[in-house]
Amino acid sequence: MNYKRVPVSEVIGIVGEPHVVTSREERYCYGYDASKLKGMPDCVAFPGSTREVSQLLELANRELFAVYPRGAGSGMVGAAVPEDGGLVLVLNRLNRVLEIDPDNMIAVVEPGVVTGAFQKMLAPHGLFYPPDPASLQFSTIGGNIAMCSGGPRAVKYGVTRDYVLGLEVVLPTGRVLHTGTRTMKGVVGYDLTRLLVGSEGTLGVITQAVLRLIPAPESVRTLLASFASLEDSVRSVCDIVRNRVIPCALELMDQATIQVVENHLSLGLPREAEALLLIEVDGPDSILDAEAEKIRSICRQNRVSDIETARSPAERDRLWRARRAVSPALGRIKSGKINEDVTVPRTQIPLLIRGIRELAARYDLLIVCFGHAGDGNIHTNIMVDRKDPDELLRAEKAVRELFRMVLDLGGTLSGEHGVGITKSPFIEWELGREGMETMWAVKKALDPLNILNPGKMFVPNRAFFACEPSIPGTSGTERR
Repeated sequence: MNYKRVPVSEVIGIVGEPHVVTSREERYCYGYDASKLKGMPDCVAFPGSTREVSQLLELANRELFAVYPRGAGSGMVGAAVPEDGGLVLVLNRLNRVLEIDPDNMIAVVEPGVVTGAFQKMLAPHGLFYPPDPASLQFSTIGGNIAMCSGGPRAVKYGVTRDYVLGLEVVLPTGRVLHTGTRTMKGVVGYDLTRLLVGSEGTLGVITQAVLRLIPAPESVRTLLASFASLEDSVRSVCDIVRNRVIPCALELMDQATIQVVENHLSLGLPREAEALLLIEVDGPDSILDAEAEKIRSICRQNRVSDIETARSPAERDRLWRARRAVSPALGRIKSGKINEDVTVPRTQIPLLIRGIRELAARYDLLIVCFGHAGDGNIHTNIMVDRKDPDELLRAEKAVRELFRMVLDLGGTLSGEHGVGITKSPFIEWELGREGMETMWAVKKALDPLNILNPGKMFVPNRAFFACEPSIPGTSGTERR
C-alpha cells in the first residue's frame, strides 16, 4: 500500500502541540528499539486519553498513513520500529494505576505503567504480579501485553497472557473495544482478550488492562549448581520438575556464557563447568527448606560438581549477579549480537546446545547460550561485528539453520520476544500456509487498510541488521 505523509497539523489538533515531536533529532529517538533496527517516522505523538488514540486512528484511516504503537522501546524483534514515514504513537502518558482491588485480587492499569514499579505498588497489599521480563524496570505493561512477555518466573507462574483478564483496546479503525471480564471465569463469546495479547500492536492499541493478581509468596530459597556435563544439568532440570518441585526460576548458563561473565566480572565462576543452574523456589517458609534439600539431592544424584545455597538476601543477590551480568558482559565482546529466544522441550536442551556449538564451529562464530531451562526457553546470542559483512552473512546462515534445528526438535522460534521484523521471514516454517492465511484474514478483518503497525509478522524482510531481505531465497512462503 502507498501510505501518505502524516498531516502534522491535524495530529497537533488532536493531542496538542506540546505532545507532538517533529524535529529530526527527536523523531530519530523513536525510530528504533532494542533490536537496533531503525526507521524514521514523519512525527511522534503522545496521546493522553483513549479518545485521543481513537481520533488519531480515525485520522489515519481517513488520510491513509501508517501508525506504529510504542511502549518503552525495549523489544528485541523490531515490533515498535516504524518504516520510513508514518506516526509513532507513544503511550507513556497513559501511565496510571486506576484501581487495585485486594479482595478480588485484580488491578486496572493503563499501558504506560512500568512493570517493575507496578509490582512494587502491590507489595503493601500482599499481592503479586508474576510476569518478570528482563526489562521490567523500564518496560511497560502495554508493551508486555502486546508482546506477551515472559521471564524467569514463567516456569512456575506462566507468562503475561495468564494474567490479563480484560482489555480496553482501540481497533485500527478507531473504534473502542472492551474485551474480557473482571472475574476469574468468563466464557461468553470468542476470547478476544487472548487474541489481542501477543498481537504485537497489529490488531489494536491497548489503553487499559484488567490484570489478575495472586498472593505474594512468603519466602524464597536460591541455589547455584555447577556441572561438568551439560547432560547432567539438564537431567537435573527434568528430575526436579518430575519430582513435583516447580521452581519459580530455573536458569541455565552454558560454558561460553560462564566464561564471558567470568572475563567481565571475575566472580570465581568455574570456567571448566559445562553448565551452571540458578534455581529458586518460593512459597510458604515452612516448606522451602525441604524443597531446597530435595533439589540438592537431585543435583547430587546427577553428579553436580558444586552447589551453593544463599543464606541471606545479600547472598541471594550475589548468586543472581552472574545471571544478571550476562547481557552487559556480551556488550563488551562484539559491536552487535543476534539474540534469538528459541524454545524446545526441556529434554531436548542438550541436543539444541550441542547443535548450536556445531554451528558456531562450522561458521566460525561465538554463540552464547543461556536462559530459562525450566521451560526450555534458551536465549541464543550470536556475537557479530556490525562492520564485518562476511561475519554478518555467516551469522544469518547460522540463524537459518538454528531455526530448522529448533523446529525439528519440536520447538518454537520464539518463546517470549515475538516475531516483529526479525523473525518475519521464517514464521511460515512453523505456522504453515494455512496458519499464515488465517492470521492474515483476522488482520484484514480488523484493519482493512493495514494502517496499524504494517511491516510486522507478515512481511518477510528487514531481518537482522539490514533493512532489506537478508537471506537470498527466503520469501516467506518456504515450508519446512
